[in-house]
Amino acid sequence: MCLPFERKNKLTWASVERAAARGIAADAPPKWVAPWCDYVGGAGADSPTRRSAPSRTMVRRVRVARLAQINIYKLPTINYYMHIISYNVNGIRAAIKKGWFDWVAENDFDIIGLQETKAESSQVDIKELENQGFVHNFWHSATSKKGYSGVAIFSKIKPDFVEVGMGNETFDREGRVIRADFGDITLINCYFPSGSSGELRQSVKMQFLPAIFDWVQALRKTRPNIILQGDYNIAHGDMDIHNPKGNQKTSGFLPEERAWLDKWYGEAGGFVDSFRLKNPTAQKYSWWNVRTNSRVSNNGWRIDYQAVTQPLAERVLAADLLNDAVHSDHCPCALRIQ
Repeated sequence: MCLPFERKNKLTWASVERAAARGIAADAPPKWVAPWCDYVGGAGADSPTRRSAPSRTMVRRVRVARLAQINIYKLPTINYYMHIISYNVNGIRAAIKKGWFDWVAENDFDIIGLQETKAESSQVDIKELENQGFVHNFWHSATSKKGYSGVAIFSKIKPDFVEVGMGNETFDREGRVIRADFGDITLINCYFPSGSSGELRQSVKMQFLPAIFDWVQALRKTRPNIILQGDYNIAHGDMDIHNPKGNQKTSGFLPEERAWLDKWYGEAGGFVDSFRLKNPTAQKYSWWNVRTNSRVSNNGWRIDYQAVTQPLAERVLAADLLNDAVHSDHCPCALRIQ
């Protein structure tokens, strides 16, 4: 569900939904309970909004309030947002053993996107997650190699549409992409190939980059509001890596990889780096090499992103990296968006 900025206010979409289910929900439009609605509360009795002709926002307020049988003029204005997490867990079963379920319970996430699940859904007991409200879950596990790659989405909000894969057998058999639509927002949870093991996998990575670019650009024609989150396996700028000069020839910071991100975040790609949008000068990382114990000295890379298309940029409320989460060699990205 979508949570109010003022946590002390008990009005939530879940309470609206329950009230409407008891009342006149049959009169509702198909997407009446929607996280992308701006408001559910109304203005005061003396507000100009009340005396003026109703705006689209006001119509939404009245409709939802009527369904829930509440007087909108007795409620404060409440903004709603979705709290979305992207997390390369480097094996979901390993993360669970490190207390990942408990960590989720301590937070207020609405949607969780995982990368490198390294498991099939039948191998993981997620009852504890479902008990927390994440009753909608979708997996894309690798078929080319067991215990490899894989992505998943766990959501408290039921998506309108879900697509597993991007229609490219070469990459789909590695379990890299899940798309879920929530109202006017399309969330794509993605795990980009790594090229660190050698030339063969670097070649696969360089083939994936134009493939995902073209697929997303085609999708943008009908779904302009897209979030593409996940482990991109590329650090973009000098601020995103602890030793830029020493890694010029390292996979993940190669000139051609960074040029692809330039295009992605440029006019041709149409995406915005949500973290950099909200933290223009922050030097935080999302991945550390466990073999060199680099997290202790914070010698990391920022290779995990929650990129949003330009029309969505103004709806980004906050974006951050949750460095305190230690269930993996990565840390989660967090996005709050209207």
